[in-house]
Amino acid sequence: MVKIRVFIRDHLTSFRIILIGFVLLILVGAFLLTLPVASASAEKTPFLDALFTSASATCVTGLVVRDTATYWSSFGKCIILFLIQIGGLGVVSVAVFMMVLSGRQIGIHQRSVMQDAISAPQIGGIVRFTKFFILGTLLFESLGVLALLPVFIPDYGLIKGFCFSVFHSVSAFCNAGFDLMGGFSSLTFYKSHIWLNLIIMLLIIAGGIGFSTWRNLLEEKFKWRNLKVQTKIILFTTAVLLLLPYAYFYCIEFSEYALKERILFSAFQSVTPRTAGFNTFDYSAMSEGGLLITILLMLIGGAPGSTAGGMKVTTVFVLVLASISNLQRNENVNCFKRRMDYSVIQNAFSILMVYFWMLAAGTIILSRVESIPVIHAMFECASALGTVGLTVGITPVLSPLSKIILILFMYFGRVGGLTIAYAAVSTRRKAFKKYPMEKIAIG
Repeated sequence: MVKIRVFIRDHLTSFRIILIGFVLLILVGAFLLTLPVASASAEKTPFLDALFTSASATCVTGLVVRDTATYWSSFGKCIILFLIQIGGLGVVSVAVFMMVLSGRQIGIHQRSVMQDAISAPQIGGIVRFTKFFILGTLLFESLGVLALLPVFIPDYGLIKGFCFSVFHSVSAFCNAGFDLMGGFSSLTFYKSHIWLNLIIMLLIIAGGIGFSTWRNLLEEKFKWRNLKVQTKIILFTTAVLLLLPYAYFYCIEFSEYALKERILFSAFQSVTPRTAGFNTFDYSAMSEGGLLITILLMLIGGAPGSTAGGMKVTTVFVLVLASISNLQRNENVNCFKRRMDYSVIQNAFSILMVYFWMLAAGTIILSRVESIPVIHAMFECASALGTVGLTVGITPVLSPLSKIILILFMYFGRVGGLTIAYAAVSTRRKAFKKYPMEKIAIG
């Protein structure tokens, strides 16, 4: 028993627990989705398709190889919704919350795991923050259900309309992008429905900025000057990444449409790449310039500790600011009258390089294996890496190798590059040699 405890202490770090938790949830979900009761035709689903669907739901991505509305039974749809909810909240968050409800004592190890799982700034008050995080999620999703009822009940009746409202509210807030419209059409049927577009966009943004941001906003009563630097960075970068793509889509991509559709298309297509995955426009009909803008937005994603994936808005902000400071020959990187820690800048550049090389490798393989244009292969890979779920329509016809690549990308995008890197590193400190310094010419 002592040896087992020592092994767990030395080898089962918080980062490894997070990785194992998501793997187990994906495998359990895949097993349940292979059962005949999970499909509408009562036939057993091929394991790879079930695994892809389970990974997409758990990693709140939204890429599908089977039409969610028509292929899966009510049981299968409930499994998918359950995976979306647990995946959006985080396996560790739900586990800790259940321990709290059962009255069990939360030890320092569990608190440490929780801190890494939700990117909390400190371990103190982590249990209270977990309660706030989960109860806040349920509150937002409940408000979303109430707001969507007037849309779906008139179209589908009381029971089905309620189920549609619950499914799409959870899927939107968790930035999953799964829908029940059928025919792989997402929300294109409601492309001109102002109220539905507005509610879905608000749920996506609310889930994408993270509960650390919401908590800070509530504590400081939305007073900008009192907010934490991270909160300011998240809000500022989010606003920029919503307004600039909107301007591009409005002025260039959708300039030929009527005013109402032009505004709705531009707004929705600037919000949904923030790892949501819903769409009101057929991306296979979008120009290469529009696809490239969307790829960049998908890779950036949302805020740390949110339901969104991607590199995170803070990473991009730090990279841009560090580059500007370096070009201006500034010794320090300053932001909102605060100096940034150099380790943060190092982490940001590490994340950028990992995403870049994974995207490049995945794009080359998919383009070669599937014989598709490079821009389409890059779009699918970016959608999986950013846990977005948008597609140009090729996901259902991908080969097994391409599906496996996208599964790995979705998993990587959800748990995070640093989590995987830290989990792979030994817990024991190593003594590094400090070699003499030598300058190298750059540029």
